[in-house]
Amino acid sequence: MYKCFDVKIENNIAQIKLDRPEKRNSITAEFWDELPAIVADIDNNSKARVIVISSTGPHFCAGLDISSFSSMEEKKSSFKAEKTQRNEAFYRNVLHLQKSFSCLEKARVPVIACIQGGAIGGGVDLAVACDMRYATEDAFLTIQETNIGMTADVGTFPRLVKLIPEGFVREMAYTGRQVFAEEASRMGLVNAVYRDQDIMIEEVMKIANQIAVKAPLAVYGCKKMINYARDHNTADGLDYVAIWNASMLKPDEILEAMNANSEKRHGNFASLPKIKGTKTD
Repeated sequence: MYKCFDVKIENNIAQIKLDRPEKRNSITAEFWDELPAIVADIDNNSKARVIVISSTGPHFCAGLDISSFSSMEEKKSSFKAEKTQRNEAFYRNVLHLQKSFSCLEKARVPVIACIQGGAIGGGVDLAVACDMRYATEDAFLTIQETNIGMTADVGTFPRLVKLIPEGFVREMAYTGRQVFAEEASRMGLVNAVYRDQDIMIEEVMKIANQIAVKAPLAVYGCKKMINYARDHNTADGLDYVAIWNASMLKPDEILEAMNANSEKRHGNFASLPKIKGTKTD
């Protein structure tokens, strides 16, 4: 169904796998459209309560596919418009690419990244747009754009600078060096490091299941509040969460959660409402 991904949904957990192992899961033109379409389908139709993103092959994501980049250059060279028009087109295209990763941040459900091998260039953009990151011992992250003479522009800096100390961001950006999982863990960039991919997926699925059995509206509220608090001051965050609970709090779900805890069972919670007529541009 998809050229770049394999999607499986089971027990309220959606597993999205980057599935071009022979190309090290590099990013093609189709990738930019498929990812937001997949996430929108899951989120808008309430098909899952948590998303786990992993990959097949030796690398999580090797960044932009060179052949795809060559095709873009061919189109650019045949484009006879004025420089200002070309620059405007480039600007609009970058905004489109940014939206492809922002869909992970905007999704109502938590998104977890499982990184093995390299998260290179765009692979870093993908990883930092997720709610949490886990990695194998051999995993590494590289802001590859610096190494090819450009500035990362699809989400690395606005998000990374809010995840780890600024000095680490600057070192990664200025040097373009590989940051392996153990160091990334010390920075706080990944939550945990595992020996291999099988163990990582097994453990992350346990975490995903712990999320999936919680009240979806409560989890959505947590994600919404954390993202808002990250981008606003404390006073604004306190006011926003008060407004949120004043309008969204469900006493029946609180009671169900309390009963489920006392009876040592999972709660019976309503799924998030479906979103009708939402475009995935």
